[in-house]
Amino acid sequence: MLLKKRERESAEINGSSMADIAFLLLIFFLVTTTINVDTGIGMVLPPPVTEDNPPPPIKERNLMKILVNNAGLVTMDDESTPIDEVQTKLIEFIKNPEASEELAASPQAAIVSLKTVRETPYRIYIDMLDEVIGAYAVLRNEAANQNFGREYSQLNQEQKKIVDDIYPKKISIAEPDPE
Repeated sequence: MLLKKRERESAEINGSSMADIAFLLLIFFLVTTTINVDTGIGMVLPPPVTEDNPPPPIKERNLMKILVNNAGLVTMDDESTPIDEVQTKLIEFIKNPEASEELAASPQAAIVSLKTVRETPYRIYIDMLDEVIGAYAVLRNEAANQNFGREYSQLNQEQKKIVDDIYPKKISIAEPDPE
């Protein structure tokens, strides 16, 4: 008796549920992955200028004009200034400790106008904005220490409001000149 050998069937993996598994894994990774959203630069914008609501008049004395060119050179009130001296000059301008006629009349009246040209590198623009905001942070910390004996970040909301009224942050981001 000759036994005929049967050909073996090749072993196969059932792939019918692979699509379901891949779909479930895709949903799992989409749900568990966090996506970082850039928040941008947090600034409070003034209300839009209309005919009924014109901008308030500003004395030239109370306005510190900062211009940054495309090479990153900084001029403050038409004077060339290194970037590392900007904060010191701003603090002096805002505080005006010697009641100079060339500096702001009071911290509440001081306005800092930051203007760039379109070709200014973004990194330099951010560095300048950091210097301006840093000047206000230094002033607010000084006022918090003098009035409440603590850093500005340790104050409650009511105390922060008092310090903010002493040194209001008035920063104007001027539009670049059209070419």
